[in-house]
Amino acid sequence: MANFNSRISIIHTFLVCSLYFSDFGFLQRVTSFGINYGQLGNNLPPPEEVLELLSSLRLTKARIYDTNPQILSAFANSSVELIVTVENEVLAQLMNPQQALQWVTTHIKPYFPATKITGIAVGNEIFTDDDKTLMSYLVPAMVSIHSALVQLGLDSHIQVSTPTSLAILAESYPPSAGSFKNEYYGTMSQVLQFLSSTKSPFWVNAYPYFAYKDDPTRISLDYALFNPNAGMIDPYTKLHYDNMLYAQVDAAIFAVARMGFNGIEIRVSETGWPSKGDANEVGATLENAGVYNRNLLRRQLKNEGTPLRPNMRLEVYVFALFNEDLKPGPTSERNYGLYQPDGTMSYNVGLSALSTPSTTSSTSTATVSFTSSSTKAATMEYQSLVYWMFVYLLTFQVFMRRFF
Repeated sequence: MANFNSRISIIHTFLVCSLYFSDFGFLQRVTSFGINYGQLGNNLPPPEEVLELLSSLRLTKARIYDTNPQILSAFANSSVELIVTVENEVLAQLMNPQQALQWVTTHIKPYFPATKITGIAVGNEIFTDDDKTLMSYLVPAMVSIHSALVQLGLDSHIQVSTPTSLAILAESYPPSAGSFKNEYYGTMSQVLQFLSSTKSPFWVNAYPYFAYKDDPTRISLDYALFNPNAGMIDPYTKLHYDNMLYAQVDAAIFAVARMGFNGIEIRVSETGWPSKGDANEVGATLENAGVYNRNLLRRQLKNEGTPLRPNMRLEVYVFALFNEDLKPGPTSERNYGLYQPDGTMSYNVGLSALSTPSTTSSTSTATVSFTSSSTKAATMEYQSLVYWMFVYLLTFQVFMRRFF
């Protein structure tokens, strides 16, 4: 009998593993991208409802722009991994190791591990405003925060990095010409040395929209939107690019490599497309926003890498979850959201809602289904699941008959 039970266990384990590693990876693959959850709005839903929305869409990665205790508490014991942010104005005091330890002890430790904090973004786009004083704070603050994580035994769980705008690149076309502007070399070298020593990723905020908006006569809209197009071939690497985002990421990879740090992973901490803009914001339309994000999610379903690193899945965080009515700047800044504050879609990117009975919140009725944008793929996933369930039941039945 013990031998029989052992064989049953082996068969069960084999079939479960086969199911897990088969092409039935629909929900698993959806988790390959994250979303930016900004809070600059006076009409946004409470964190508990946001968590319901993310969970119903089976999104398991999110980034916030502070360490809001309400969000950190609400997301406890959920499946959502969070990247939190140290605000730019706090960097000066966190250069001090004792202040950094106090910050981590107060803002991170009470919530971890119940809340799955996986990253700390030290500042956001520090290089954008050419504030030399702020830049001088960056690396010491990163080092102090990481040291605090080490002291508290959290460094193996939480990575430290800083999201950087691609405006720091002196050259980005072709991708193989990617290089940083000379004025940033000193600080960037220190940042990359830190990331290399701590095995942390280099985060970039990459927006093909801005490149298209600034030069719509020379840049193909289809190339910017991931639509079918002839693309471009890098004359030096001979690599073919059919979309601008991958070209931008590879330009960043080349820039990092030119500094002597070829092994650092590049991740996209922000990308998106506005659904509305001012008169001079060319391309900021509902249609273009839907197409860009829909095509991006299709690529994410495939676990794609860039032409330069085809075997390394590119991790991407979409900007943003909601339209935020208090964001300063042009109209586009307030219209990047996939969702309106009331939980309705701004446009359909393929995360369609399948109604289920619920009495708590309208957001809880949404579940992920790439039907409108990827009907064939979703159908294949379902068929694969049915197939493996059939194999499991048939094998088990045959096995049982053999012994009885």
